[in-house]
Amino acid sequence: MSIQHLSLSQRLLYSQYNKLDIYKQSTILQIYRLTNIVIKMSKKGESFMEKQIDPRTLRTRKLIMDAFLELSTKKDFKDFTIGDITSAATVNRATFYNHFIDKYDLLEKVLRESVMRDVLQEVSTHEVINEETIRAIFNSIIKFQTMISNQCHRSYEAFTPQIEMIFKNELQAFFSEWTRKQWSNPNRIEVETFAVMLSWSLYGAAMHWMQDHTTKPEDYVKQILHFIKLE
Repeated sequence: MSIQHLSLSQRLLYSQYNKLDIYKQSTILQIYRLTNIVIKMSKKGESFMEKQIDPRTLRTRKLIMDAFLELSTKKDFKDFTIGDITSAATVNRATFYNHFIDKYDLLEKVLRESVMRDVLQEVSTHEVINEETIRAIFNSIIKFQTMISNQCHRSYEAFTPQIEMIFKNELQAFFSEWTRKQWSNPNRIEVETFAVMLSWSLYGAAMHWMQDHTTKPEDYVKQILHFIKLE
């Protein structure tokens, strides 16, 4: 084999390879070939999955989610069944279970992918943690909660635990990412603790304000900022 076309580092590797016994050389070659096969298969798998996303599947999924939201405005979440959802969506039960595990799984997907999509994107646009960011996120939470309580009044109470979980998890992830970028020499435990405390306290404060409108949102946020160290 000519090695003239190889770089210096490649020549050194080739030299070391030739010093190995036949068994080790064979093992290395097998590993190399298997690695290439796995890479090629994974790439094919990705393109295969992309090709497999049929627009009809997406339309059916949206039909089910829209039917769920429509039912939520008419009945309490605890009162409507999978049968009610499939009838409203004009699909059969087998089709429903191809997309969702149960109505609780459907609820989470509807919130994440549809109802809460805009507010979560709105929150994620902020690039630093400062007083302006805290005010904006607080306002985003109460605006969203007001909207969902008005639109799905009958099922709002059932939605609340899932909404709370999603908000807290998303806010925690955002705050963790921002803190790692913003702090100098961030400590993992300190970052996680700060992110948890800020996300939970901010969400809790927004929900407390929703229950007691005795102050303006901007005045309430000012009170919160007294207890938050952002630098």
